[in-house]
Amino acid sequence: MSNAEILPLGPDGALIRFADSLSEPANRAALAYRAALDAAPVDGVVETATSLTSVFVRFRPDRISRAVLVDRLGDLNAAQDWWAADLPAGRTRWHIPAVFEGDASPDLEDVARDLSLDPAAAVAELADTSLRVLALGFAPGQPYLGFLPERWDLPRRTEVTPEVPQGAVVVAVRQVIPFANAAPTGWRQIGRTGFRCYDPKLEPPLPLKPGDEVQFQPVPSSDWARISAAPYGDADREAIA
Repeated sequence: MSNAEILPLGPDGALIRFADSLSEPANRAALAYRAALDAAPVDGVVETATSLTSVFVRFRPDRISRAVLVDRLGDLNAAQDWWAADLPAGRTRWHIPAVFEGDASPDLEDVARDLSLDPAAAVAELADTSLRVLALGFAPGQPYLGFLPERWDLPRRTEVTPEVPQGAVVVAVRQVIPFANAAPTGWRQIGRTGFRCYDPKLEPPLPLKPGDEVQFQPVPSSDWARISAAPYGDADREAIA
């Protein structure tokens, strides 16, 4: 059975932590546990959120005591093996166009060399991989996507790139991030997408949810004007049965 820690977090929070380090089963456990908690709401709980391997719960102490909440959270934790749980229902698969050439991919050749692949083969391997939205963070709606094949377990750079643009597709530690905003990073940019992780003009403004899946579709740089102007970067989406 799963063995999550339930920890106090401030005066009105609790953290259900399934592991100290990221793995596919730990992330699956966090997503499944949160979905089960949301499906059977506890009176007094006002917010839940997932990180890579944990679930955060915020509660109202005037409606439920921490001790009672911890008992309820512990009962749910003991109800099944969350590491072996199915992923939540109601997820979406996104097919997101991205450019992996020219100015959009300043670090692609270095990454491909580290993978012992040529650049085209590296892009093809990434595009063939269905990536899970492990968590959102750092900027509104910005996803951490995983997992790439094991050879993509590339370290972050020791030096920081002063700025990558909005939509930069960066890689490290078997993960991919499409940047929500221009920002500095130690991850390596191998592409760029017109997909906006947060757009208040669209519904929903935060299109990706933890547990969703993303697959990148390489397009030529001549398509950049089209995909960068289209809603959601001209991405297609479908419900996951």
